[in-house]
Parts: sequence; C-alpha cells; structure tokens
Amino acid sequence: MILSIIKKNIRTYVTVKSLLRFFLNRQQEAAMMELGGNVLGFSNAGSSSATKGETVEDTVRMVSCYADIIAMRHPLEGAPRVASFKSGVPIINAGDGGHSHPTQTLADLLTIFWEKGRLDNMTVGLCGDLKFGRTVHSLIKAMSRYSNVKFILIAPKELAIPDYIKTDILDKSSSEYKEVETMEEVMPQLDVLYMTRVQRERFFSEDEYLKVKDAFILDLEKLNTAKEDLTIMHPLPRVNEIATEVDDDPRAKYFVQALNGKYVRMALIKTLLEWAGTL
Repeated sequence: MILSIIKKNIRTYVTVKSLLRFFLNRQQEAAMMELGGNVLGFSNAGSSSATKGETVEDTVRMVSCYADIIAMRHPLEGAPRVASFKSGVPIINAGDGGHSHPTQTLADLLTIFWEKGRLDNMTVGLCGDLKFGRTVHSLIKAMSRYSNVKFILIAPKELAIPDYIKTDILDKSSSEYKEVETMEEVMPQLDVLYMTRVQRERFFSEDEYLKVKDAFILDLEKLNTAKEDLTIMHPLPRVNEIATEVDDDPRAKYFVQALNGKYVRMALIKTLLEWAGTL
C-alpha cells in the first residue's frame, strides 16, 4: 500500500499541518517539510518536561494538543506503543531502544523492491551489530513474511542476533538462516548485504565497544567475489564499516536508500493524516 501511495501521491502537499518531533528524528522532519507542513518539537529529553519527571503518557497528551501527528524516537523499548494509547493524534514509531525501527524498514523494503523487483527468493546478509541493531531486527521481521528468503547473520559472538529474534521470528516463520563470523565466506551467495555500524551508545562500557567496533569493514577487495547485481545497504550514519572507496561502486545503494527513506516517510505521514481525518 505504501508503494502505491508513493507512486500516486508523492507530490500531494500537506499544508498547514504540524508534525511534532519527539526526541530525535530528522528524517520525519525532512519528510514533513517536503510535504509543505510545519515541524515543532525537541531533539532530546533535556529540553522537555521529562527532566522534571513527566511521564511519556503526559508528555504525549500535552504535545498532541499542538500537532497533527507525532514522530517519536525514544530510548525505552515500547515507549511509542504506550504513547499511541494516550495520544489524540497519530504516532509514528521512529525507533524505540534496541527493539525496532519500522519507518527505516519501510525505506529498506522500498529500496530492495526498487533494486530487485521483488521481496522474495533471495539471500540477505546482515552484518555488524545484530545484537542491538533495531533496523536489523525490524528488517528480519518484515522479510521473514516473504517466501524463500534466506538470512545470513554475520557478526562476532559479542554482537550476535538475540535469541528471541531466532525463536520468535525466524523459527516461527520457518525461515532459513545461518550465523557466521566473516563476510568473505558468504559474499558470493548474497543478493543483498545490509551493513550496520557498531553503536557506541548501546554499550555499557567503552572497553566493550572498542573490542568490537572494527569487527567488519567492507572494502572493494571483499567485494571481488560478490555478485554483479549485489545491493549494498546501510541505514546510516556509518563510521568506518564501509570504506569510502565503495561509494562509487554501482552496487552501493545506501544513499539511494536514504532518499527512499524521505519518500516513504512522506507517504506514511500523508496516509496517517488521511486516516485521522485531518486532510
């Protein structure tokens, strides 16, 4: 449905509507501005009443008085869901802790579909921080719905995919998957390679972060055995996990992916405003 809305209505502007940016969420801000709407809000909890002890429920009830739609990124898993029960306007989950990132997944699905022409019958490699990477968790959940999608999980043991992703999603959907610790051994098999950064903010100590931050770095040498039509993706920002020399390779699609993210968020905002009856 999102794909059809993008094709038909991407230039239908949303005028005099306001999006409230709850904590950190610049992608939705750009999408709303592109649609012609206004953006309010705060980029961190320190500039809100949360520092005074205000609950998520109360904050959402307050800010829904000032905006037509709220894009919410929150460090606590499940916070956007809690907010959705109390808000008087639609809530967009723009990422909650290490749990999920559904808006990024829409951008990822759009990019894969655009590049491959399908969302089934492929091998997807996910590389890097699979333990804390909410974009990875969301993408696995989405892609496991399609037939004959094989997942190759590439990560050091310290950053391996959580057990609940394997039992609650991969096993229940009967998705084929395997875990490896080097990308070279599986590179020839991949149709999509989804790179992620090792996220400093998810670690409890600096020593733990430094131990694994350089675990995987994709460069042109590692791509020598890759398929000619491999699609290389990354939710961005990157640190050093993709060498800049890869940027000019025609298989690198992460900046296209970022642009698709704006379009899909535009479609999502417009759809939610229509469902809410404010358009």
